[in-house]
Amino acid sequence: MPEKISIAEARKAESVGKNVILQGWVRTRRDSKGGFSFLELNDGSCFGNIQVIAEAALPNYESEIKKLTAGSSVRVEGEVKASPGKGQATEVQAKSVAVYGFADVETYPLQKKGHSFEFLRTIAHLRPRTNTFGAVARVRNCVCNSIHQFFQEEGFLYLHTPIITASDCEGAGAMFQVTALNLEKLPRGENGVDYHLDFFDRPTYLTVSGQLEAETYACGLGRMYTFGPTFRAENSNTPRHLAEFWMVEPEAAFFDIFDDMDLAERLLKRIFSDVLQQCPEDMDFFNQRIDKTVIATLRHVLDSEFRRVTYTEAMEILQQSGESFEFPVAWGSDLQSEHERYLTEKHFRQPVILYDYPRTIKPFYMRLNDDQKTVRAMDVLVPKVGEIIGGSQREERLDVLEMRMREQDLKPEDYWWYLDLRRYGTAPHSGFGLGVERVLLSITGMANIRDIIPFPRTPGNAEF
Repeated sequence: MPEKISIAEARKAESVGKNVILQGWVRTRRDSKGGFSFLELNDGSCFGNIQVIAEAALPNYESEIKKLTAGSSVRVEGEVKASPGKGQATEVQAKSVAVYGFADVETYPLQKKGHSFEFLRTIAHLRPRTNTFGAVARVRNCVCNSIHQFFQEEGFLYLHTPIITASDCEGAGAMFQVTALNLEKLPRGENGVDYHLDFFDRPTYLTVSGQLEAETYACGLGRMYTFGPTFRAENSNTPRHLAEFWMVEPEAAFFDIFDDMDLAERLLKRIFSDVLQQCPEDMDFFNQRIDKTVIATLRHVLDSEFRRVTYTEAMEILQQSGESFEFPVAWGSDLQSEHERYLTEKHFRQPVILYDYPRTIKPFYMRLNDDQKTVRAMDVLVPKVGEIIGGSQREERLDVLEMRMREQDLKPEDYWWYLDLRRYGTAPHSGFGLGVERVLLSITGMANIRDIIPFPRTPGNAEF
């Protein structure tokens, strides 16, 4: 009996001699004058295709096989043989080719090569069939698996935090509101909309972060991590912003800011190492077709220590650099991508962790330093991308936390449960957030964040 296997398995030399069943989509068909056709078949299990040789003696050769075009789906039964051709270890001599579905050559959008990424975003349901987006999907899968394995090995528990929340973790207000009210007949009270009649009895939103909820578990169980979608209602159309993206957020009790830095460095190195080892074909493609420096950049990060530099030291370096930055450099302002890339690519030539940022530009939950001017914040910067991780040691002192909330026009009573963590057995703890899409930009060299998430959510775009 033939064995049903993936094309990834069939391309291995040890599969030679096996009778197999392969199922996938035709990439190309080439007919020979000798009375047979070459089919290039792909099923998504690997970057490369496998060549299938279909002879004219097959009963459906003229009626179906010679009508196959790019996008058609087939079932091939045959024998795996050593290939005499260059660049492939095996090929399949077909005993039968059954057609599941043809793709109309006149209307199938991917018949031709060389489509722009902008065009492919308009057919997001078909772009996984291209080399680029198949490679992105496999690398994304590797990254996500690596993240889970890393935290499990580090003793972290996986926590599912809520998608719907009444808390604004960042204090920025750019949140999508969730309601069950009839928007055409909103109930009104003395102060506007009467949210007591809404499903949750109060205004609620899609979460911008699972951090605050993760802290509650970390302050009882030690080490936690969340991994899920987060949302920002910012009307931004830049190549680095999405309205919906994926975040991994560890929180660890009894971690200070330097423990946090060490954890972040270990995580990034684990992800980069796993991708290079497990996705060599995909990474070769990115290195050849997208950015010829991606593999060298990843290896450089793996071979480097992450340089620890205070925000104040970084500002002095930038001010003395002699560079003409688009955004001015001044103590108290946030760093822009151009500043971050200068530090990693030109000055230090290695990954950098900046810490101790001005209190005025960071959220309320970050621990206030003794100088009263800075907080225990940290950002991890890598070449080509800039900031890839943002985190902090959390403020564990009740009185300071309440003061910081009022400073940012937040009502402490709205966070009573968060404050309770400081009332009952408060402990130092730290955490950070890692955007999966930012990591994928760094790994693949892709220029637009919309091209490394399966279905991008941006202003005006929620069709797929």
